[in-house]
Amino acid sequence: MRAVVWLVLLFTAAVVAAVTLGRNDGIVSVYWGGWRVELSLNLFVFSLLALCVLLVTVAHALGSLLSLPARAREWRALRHERAAQGALREALGELLGARYTRSHKAAQRALGIDQARPHGRADRDLQVLAHLLSAISLHRLQDRRQRDEQMQRARALRRPGAPGTGDDGVHLLAAEWAVDDRDAQAALDLLAELPPGVARRTQALRLRLQAQRLAGQSLEALRTARLLSKHQGFSTQAARGLLRSLATQALDDTHDLDQLQRAWQQLDSADQQDAVVASRAARRAAALGDAALARGWLRPLWERLGELGVDEREQAALALLHAVDGIGSDWLPRLEVALDAHPNEPAVVAAVGAAFADRQLWGKARQPLEQAARSQTLAGAARRHAWRTLARLAREQGDEARAAACEAAAAAID
Repeated sequence: MRAVVWLVLLFTAAVVAAVTLGRNDGIVSVYWGGWRVELSLNLFVFSLLALCVLLVTVAHALGSLLSLPARAREWRALRHERAAQGALREALGELLGARYTRSHKAAQRALGIDQARPHGRADRDLQVLAHLLSAISLHRLQDRRQRDEQMQRARALRRPGAPGTGDDGVHLLAAEWAVDDRDAQAALDLLAELPPGVARRTQALRLRLQAQRLAGQSLEALRTARLLSKHQGFSTQAARGLLRSLATQALDDTHDLDQLQRAWQQLDSADQQDAVVASRAARRAAALGDAALARGWLRPLWERLGELGVDEREQAALALLHAVDGIGSDWLPRLEVALDAHPNEPAVVAAVGAAFADRQLWGKARQPLEQAARSQTLAGAARRHAWRTLARLAREQGDEARAAACEAAAAAID
């Protein structure tokens, strides 16, 4: 098909040339200093075109000749750049292949080639990446001194207000290595230098979370983990377990009631409604001597006890077991409902029995306490509490032999 098209174009050109130039009855006369030259119109036109082509060719030749030194410099610079890029690719390949010494040497060779570039400005981005690859290799080789030196050189190449390739990686890698070195404060300082957009990236949030946990900043770590969970940095189940763990750790780190209340107020509503977190807070409050505060945090859980899972109900019941001292009569209706609804759950039975005993309702308390004391699935501390409460009940009834037997049973529990 292409040959047919060219053939048609050739015939068209021939027809146009024959029509236009066929008669050749025009004459062009050129006068110069008494001389006259007469040319046919066709010859003059072809001569003029040939002269133009010649002039253009000469101009191009002169331009190429004059630009030869510049093109030679560009060729030498291009050769150096290709050599430096090749060494950089070699360093990356060796790093991925776990040949860290070779990777370090290749990165250093790339730096040397780039610095030896003739009559040209060094490639800053290439140097930053070469320093980073060298630092990563040295980190794998556990050479912290040279690693930090390479990292400092990479940071020194940073230009304020002009972000370039590798600038964010310098800070993120330095923060990651600070976490690996167990230097939480250095990691947090490095992360604080990141721009807001970079600081919200998933990797930056992960590093911040690790550094905050390493520094013992449980509440800050909880906020970071919640933000990371919104960015889908964890699976749903893993995020729930992590948030619960951080919230309980923040509560356990308190040393008095004021600290505990401040920590509780800083938790999100989702954390406060979590049965495990609220139960841990209640147990901590009871351990610090405020059983009323503990029961206040447990009340919402006991009002929806049937909606909780078995494990969550157990946590809520054991927390109440630690906070029964001084329990009010307003708790009795919900305790009876809980006992009727979950008569085969030892933790719930133990908590209800302990609450009845604290209200000196010995008749109601005895059967739940005996059931809890004989349970093999209940925690040892709860079983001991049940036996000792039964011993106190026996003494109230004047049965010292039974009281001694209950005390012995409590002491026998590991």
